[in-house]
Amino acid sequence: MLGGLLLAPRAPAQPTAYEAQLSVRLTTNPDLCAEVPCRDVLPAATHFSNRMGHPAYVEGYRGEAAARERVGYVFLSTDVVDIPAYSGKPVVTLIGMDSGGIITGIRILRHSEPILLVGIPESELTRFVAQYVGRFVGDRIEIGRGRTEQGQLGVDAISGATVTVIAENQVILRSGYQIARQLGIVQGRPRPPASFAPAGAPRSWQQLRRDGGVQRLLVTPAEIGADTGGQPYIEMYFGLLNAPEVGLSILGAEGQRRLLSELPPGEHALFIAANGAASFKGSGFVRGGIYDRIQVTQEADSYTFRDTDYRNLYELGAAGAPAFRESGIFIIRDATFSAAYPWRLVFLGNRVDRETGQRTFASFDREYWLADRYLAGGRPDYQRPPPGWLRIWRERPLEIGLFLLWLGAAALLYANRERLARRASHRDDRWVAIPKHLMWLLAVGFGFWLLAQPSITQVLTWFHALLFEWRWELFLTDRFIFLFWMFVIATTFFWGRGLFCGWLCPYGALTGLAHSLAGRLGLARLQRRPPQWLHDRLQWLKYFVFAALLAGSFYSMGLAERLAEVEPFKTTFLVGVWNRSWPFVTFWLLLFVAALFFERPFCKYLCPLGASLAVPSTFRWWGLRRKAECGPCTACEQGCASLAIDSAGRIDQRECLLCLDCTVLYFDVHACPPLALERKRRERAGQPLTPIGRNGYFVPLQPLAPAPAPAAPRPGLLLWLATEIFDHLIPWGGRFRLRPLVVQAGSIALAVLVTWAWLLGAAGKLGPGIILGWWLAWSVYETFARMHCKPRVKEGPWWQRNYRPASWPDMMAYVGMKNLLIGAALFLFLKAVGVLQFLQGLPELEWLYR
Repeated sequence: MLGGLLLAPRAPAQPTAYEAQLSVRLTTNPDLCAEVPCRDVLPAATHFSNRMGHPAYVEGYRGEAAARERVGYVFLSTDVVDIPAYSGKPVVTLIGMDSGGIITGIRILRHSEPILLVGIPESELTRFVAQYVGRFVGDRIEIGRGRTEQGQLGVDAISGATVTVIAENQVILRSGYQIARQLGIVQGRPRPPASFAPAGAPRSWQQLRRDGGVQRLLVTPAEIGADTGGQPYIEMYFGLLNAPEVGLSILGAEGQRRLLSELPPGEHALFIAANGAASFKGSGFVRGGIYDRIQVTQEADSYTFRDTDYRNLYELGAAGAPAFRESGIFIIRDATFSAAYPWRLVFLGNRVDRETGQRTFASFDREYWLADRYLAGGRPDYQRPPPGWLRIWRERPLEIGLFLLWLGAAALLYANRERLARRASHRDDRWVAIPKHLMWLLAVGFGFWLLAQPSITQVLTWFHALLFEWRWELFLTDRFIFLFWMFVIATTFFWGRGLFCGWLCPYGALTGLAHSLAGRLGLARLQRRPPQWLHDRLQWLKYFVFAALLAGSFYSMGLAERLAEVEPFKTTFLVGVWNRSWPFVTFWLLLFVAALFFERPFCKYLCPLGASLAVPSTFRWWGLRRKAECGPCTACEQGCASLAIDSAGRIDQRECLLCLDCTVLYFDVHACPPLALERKRRERAGQPLTPIGRNGYFVPLQPLAPAPAPAAPRPGLLLWLATEIFDHLIPWGGRFRLRPLVVQAGSIALAVLVTWAWLLGAAGKLGPGIILGWWLAWSVYETFARMHCKPRVKEGPWWQRNYRPASWPDMMAYVGMKNLLIGAALFLFLKAVGVLQFLQGLPELEWLYR
């Protein structure tokens, strides 16, 4: 069946644009229409010109010779903008518009969106972009409901592909606007000009850098996918010379006077100085006098440079300025630009795709906004345009409020689980069952209404974002999934995976409701629990599925997306069961029918999302209460629907779905054997039944004075911190000294080598596959080392020192999650203090990984 799921999406009815192989000359061939079907997007044209302009476009004509008439323009989105979609790669789009700026056609040439590979047909993306045909490129078009009173038009989104359609909306509008503005079809919005403060004394280079008069734009070799021999790909410093103090400091008094005398009113000059392997002048300057590597943007307007906009700059006069390989002055000749407002310098380059080796358009930018000291009266009152994700959040405040209310109610209910359990009993558990079933109903409702179903694909995306490029807007755009994940992460560390998996997962709630309803409709006599020995073996299957998906994603995200169809979430909520092909429907029906007779079999044995959450559950702060008698007594074990209680009475928090049956039993004076014995003894003796304490026993009839416990010495904060760091970082204990000397030396050398490999990987010197391999190898070694030297893990809050003996699953989960958290924390710290930038300048140690 899984084979059928993998094969099902491989035979589309028409050629797919997913990872389509485009011509290697697509970005360089002057005859763009020899590489792409221009007539598909500009049907009125019979022939086309070569590329012209910057950004590039082609003109479309009909007729011949003297009767030739220009009917419109065609342009490639990646010649204009670099906007990554959910995959982190741009959607390569061919766009046509007529001479009046009306869009005449759009064709997706290539995308890397795995959500459009399986689950959502690619025709949905075609239908989405078709909504723009007939629209003016200068219109304000938003995803979802339009606001005509504010001049905003709306277009329908693709359910489940929010990030993709938001990115494509920006691709179409921004690239169309820039081409139309270059052609004069739309006019830029004039901004109030800057009024500069008079110059004081010249400022040093360090002072200019400190107050923002000079900004730095760095592009590393890792970001561009190039081997530069240890030097930056390009490191540019730039500033606005019209600001009197900046111009005086960089050019000197005579140079500043000469430059300003040459500039007509409304024109602005900026300097750029650079070091590194690349040049900001680019190859277009040699061919046609166009500086195709740099441009300036201010909101939606962009400004490019030709050879007539360039002046030589032989040296920088600011005291302490370093030497640069190249430098120059560029002039902006557009009255819509204003130095009083923020603008960005953009460096345009070709990034090498890590998976395919193909070159894709990429842009890197840095904001520049003069400080108050440079402007008369200080900076103007300026409201930045809200980011796209923020506009998405503002559209549905009611739904967001209801969703947050539901999450808060779930946390509040579970936080008060013991109060509910005390009111319930083994025979009448309504105080627990009713709130849980209510949460299930709401979870299913939010799953269908808001598509709020977390998936393993988001976990895989996080892994890749940590290794490649973390972009908050990528996750913020899908508002309900983002809120859900923030809640899931927090509660997993508080209580383990059970609150989400057992109470809030929409698919888990759906199968839980189906199982409960089937029992009430007469199938209870057919409902079974698998034998414990079978459960103990099958529970590991979901961990293998998760590991396969994670490893497969580093080979191909498309392959991982196909494999992720083991989750029935997309079929249930995103696409709909009857909109899928027969393998998906059959697989879904098998899982659903099985759930009628066995309680939540998918959640226990197949769910990779549950497996990914089970690993950090080892770090939970609070678990369910147990008594000393819970080992010999098997009452809870026999009644545990999750089969998560072992013969010693210990709850496996990685498998527990927090049904709370054992908690109800814990306080039940009729069903809990120790309590029942004490109750009967008191009833025979005519003694009153006191309340049940938090320890699960009757409060003593005669309060006992607590015996004074010897005061344990409390370590100071520094000693506690040092002990914790040593315990988590060093896997060896006292037994390590008993190992042979060669083993000790080899283990320490391995630790040093792995740490160095991780640092090189974080600095971009090693590929993600190598990093993952080192992480796995070290985690395996550390698991064995700790089981020999420190065979224990913490029980309860991480800041306390309550340990218990660790099983092999305990240790594997602890080591794997700990190393991931340590790696992420170190990466953020070393990046913040500049260590990674230093390492990026070191020669590569090829012997380490080749």
